[in-house]
Amino acid sequence: MSHAHADSVAASLSVAVLTISDTRELANDTSGNYLVQALEQDGHVVHDRRIVKDDIYAIRAAVSAWIADPQVAVVLTTGGTGFAGRDSTPEAVSVLFDKTIDGFGELFRRVSHDEIGTSTIQSRAVAGLANRTLICCLPGSTGACRTGWEQIIRAQLDSRTRPCNFVANLKQSALCATRG
Repeated sequence: MSHAHADSVAASLSVAVLTISDTRELANDTSGNYLVQALEQDGHVVHDRRIVKDDIYAIRAAVSAWIADPQVAVVLTTGGTGFAGRDSTPEAVSVLFDKTIDGFGELFRRVSHDEIGTSTIQSRAVAGLANRTLICCLPGSTGACRTGWEQIIRAQLDSRTRPCNFVANLKQSALCATRG
């Protein structure tokens, strides 16, 4: 739960959304659609959205481009975090981190345990900072994206969350505006 100060104004962030899938397209990308809707509903700006195949180099190229883009503060990925043969998001993205946010995966598995039980052990959700860009890698199910957004990411992208949040650690050029 967020400990937000009601009298302050939240920052609007520029965010990129990446779906990693060998089968999804924009029309049936329910997880990516959910993240876009949730971001916009909370006043953030979706700077870019892509779908790439579950390929280490395609994933790494897309995320690297956004890390280098001064207008992108946050990258949210969905998909490729399981144990199936082609699931390679953690391997693709973790090498790009300047700092790993170990608690993200730990907390994600803890909160998702209430929803899916011990199956959460198969989640390899990861997060880190690279070039002042927050990167959060979520599983591909819409439910997992909802859990990650509602239970963790939303509050950490709200500059009013106390005692701390990630906003001050992100690229200042990617702060779009303030929202009340």
